[in-house]
Amino acid sequence: MSEDTAAGQAAAEFTEADGLATVRLNTPALTRRVKEELLAALRRAAGSTTARAVLLLGSDKAFCVGQDLAEHARILEERPQDALDTVREHYNRIVLALEDVQVPVVVGIGGACVGAGLGFALAGDVRIAARRAKFGTAFTGIGLASDSGLASRLVASLGQARAMELMLLGTVVGAERALELGLVTEVVDDDAWEARAHAVAAGLASGPTSAFVAAKREVRSAAVGGRELPELLEEEADLQNQLGQTADHVGAVRAFLAKEKPTFSGS
Repeated sequence: MSEDTAAGQAAAEFTEADGLATVRLNTPALTRRVKEELLAALRRAAGSTTARAVLLLGSDKAFCVGQDLAEHARILEERPQDALDTVREHYNRIVLALEDVQVPVVVGIGGACVGAGLGFALAGDVRIAARRAKFGTAFTGIGLASDSGLASRLVASLGQARAMELMLLGTVVGAERALELGLVTEVVDDDAWEARAHAVAAGLASGPTSAFVAAKREVRSAAVGGRELPELLEEEADLQNQLGQTADHVGAVRAFLAKEKPTFSGS
């Protein structure tokens, strides 16, 4: 058990209320136990049929600082040939579980967000950070490249030159710089990050869920290189035809014409 996790406390917790599924990572350093509990919680979120948004939180101390190096060192000593099996066994599966979430994912970042933790955060859709938060890759500092989809997401967010800076030089950036670079969506005061992240996620959970799901699908499709514009336009047309039949769309149009605020049921 990590010393950062109190006796009897789950390393990662899943709760759901009012259409919002929350996954809280209580331990910033990723031991095998922490990774397994986080994966299980994220799979519950991805598999929920009632969640209309997902909120992924860390602690005030840190969002996630990547692999627990004390545990990693023990495995290197005892069975070096197995030391990096965790990438396929845990890290890849965690990122794929986040990718499987079709509804919006809001990430609340209260402190350090490093290594695989940065990869997890970038797998979300909206990132709310405290001013004290710090962001870095850390992998080359211990003689590794990156995992958890980090390199591809950094290139998508920052471009190749900035991605190279963070990866090769190990540059650590603060929250305001992260906002400028596009790593986070919003920066708030240190005592407000969790409340703000919850408010954003709750707002999404009460919004037009089918439209949000379709919008995520469109953005993901656009991010995949090699697709031709006609194909993307056809996909958009198909999605809009489907959304045009939803109660949320019909009700929102009526509310607009009546100069009223729409109420979304998620259907």
